[in-house]
Amino acid sequence: MTHTVLKSVLIGASALALSAMALPASAANVGACLITKTDTNPFFVKMKEGASAKAKELGIDLKSYAGKIDGDNESQVSAIESCIADGAKGILLVPSDSKAIVDSVKKARDAGILVIALDTPLEPVEAADATFATDNFKAGELIGKWANAALGDKAKGAKIAYLDLNPSQPTVDVLRDQGFMSGFGISKIENPTKIQDFGDARNVCHDVTNGNEEGGRSAMENCLQKEPMIDVVYTINEPAAAGAYEALKAVGREKDVLLVSVDGGCPGVKNVAEGVIGATSQQYPLKMAAMGIEAIKKFADTGEKPKPTEGKKFFDTGATLVTDKPAAGVESIDTKKGKDLCWG
Repeated sequence: MTHTVLKSVLIGASALALSAMALPASAANVGACLITKTDTNPFFVKMKEGASAKAKELGIDLKSYAGKIDGDNESQVSAIESCIADGAKGILLVPSDSKAIVDSVKKARDAGILVIALDTPLEPVEAADATFATDNFKAGELIGKWANAALGDKAKGAKIAYLDLNPSQPTVDVLRDQGFMSGFGISKIENPTKIQDFGDARNVCHDVTNGNEEGGRSAMENCLQKEPMIDVVYTINEPAAAGAYEALKAVGREKDVLLVSVDGGCPGVKNVAEGVIGATSQQYPLKMAAMGIEAIKKFADTGEKPKPTEGKKFFDTGATLVTDKPAAGVESIDTKKGKDLCWG
């Protein structure tokens, strides 16, 4: 090979190397992680479907992780460590413990990873780069307003049971619970960051469900032991509501207790249509997840991070009341429309 030809080859190789180094992030393989509370709750199943579909569409390599049960922070910490080690560009996280996970989120962000909280804001909310979520206070407020209107004058003497999530009280738990109180007209909300009874005689029981049917049944049984004449039941989600209904049915009280919930999954909307649940606030997990993947892709391409809805600290993905018994002054859709929009 002549000196001139060799020089040309070397120059060409150098140019190719420099070109490869200069490739934009969009041309490189973009990795992302989805970390949910569990992989069994229909809400998170649909979230995974939405993230997977959008990742495939955008050419993103998505890995999914989940805790063993709701509240399993250790599994989520391990998942974040794996995402950091894999060099992921972004993490979509539904935190089981919105306080305990913050240090791990900071490690990921310090490593240059975009971390977006889905559904459940971190504490503080600024611990994540962005949050895509239902306005959980509003979701609770909608079912609280509806329950108050449905009871009419009886609301003043109601006996209310709250079937919450778990003892760690993640933000989604607190916001929905207190949103319900606010909507129902229980005004003594002195500490907006903690689930409390606030001295209102109508609040007769709080128990935890872990967001599943078995937990809902057990919590309802406990509350009925404390106060057999409970006539309103707030539940953190529809699996918990289904369990509560079975406990009420076992003592012959399923028809005279008003049961409300949050989620809007297809089984939950079906339970509204059948009169098991009076009303539910529908949220949109597929939308949250798809938007999260789009945000990671944009961050990989441009370095730009998503912005919150104006006037809020998060991007509001919406909540709609679903009931076949509309109440004056409370905007809602019926179960026919709810079925068109449901998931799971």
